[in-house]
Amino acid sequence: MKIKTAEFVVSNSKVDLCPNSNLPEYAFIGRSNVGKSSLINMLTGRKSLAKTSAKPGKTQLINHFLINKNWHLVDLPGYGYAQVSKSTKKVFQKFITAYFEKRKQMVCAFVLIDSRHKPQPIDMEFMQYLGENGIPFCIIFTKADKLKEKALKKNLENYKAEMLEVWEEMPEYFVTSASAGIGKDEVLDYIDQVNEQLNAS
Repeated sequence: MKIKTAEFVVSNSKVDLCPNSNLPEYAFIGRSNVGKSSLINMLTGRKSLAKTSAKPGKTQLINHFLINKNWHLVDLPGYGYAQVSKSTKKVFQKFITAYFEKRKQMVCAFVLIDSRHKPQPIDMEFMQYLGENGIPFCIIFTKADKLKEKALKKNLENYKAEMLEVWEEMPEYFVTSASAGIGKDEVLDYIDQVNEQLNAS
């Protein structure tokens, strides 16, 4: 898939105010320092579609972008480590879970994981929540360029081993680097395949 158009639609904190559309949605979420905005900009080929910041927790709303006029990319607030108050985090959590549980247009969540680190409890708990609620998701490992190939492979194998202690099988996953452009085609082709399946059904 080639992204020809990427337009900002709306930002809000209420699921009821999300676009009144039947277009499929793909939500991107992860810990607040995982490189989500950089990845979104890399995927769309736009340098500043999603706002990047040295300060974690920049995304504080549900952000909808219309891609190629036929699907929505949804940028969700990061969880954990954001430099915001506990009360603000509770608000985040409330509308993030509301989005996943109410938004029928959401066909896949991409959970972003920093490939440099061992499995983090907050990530494992979030994926457990998705699984228990029957919410389809894939994993996107970010910052792959920060590791040598051997170390990256070892980290991924360790992650798979820990996932398989809980899950029957490893969810679909992608290895990416926003700065090196790694994984762009694989993620976009996956979205394209899902859209084709939806159109055929």
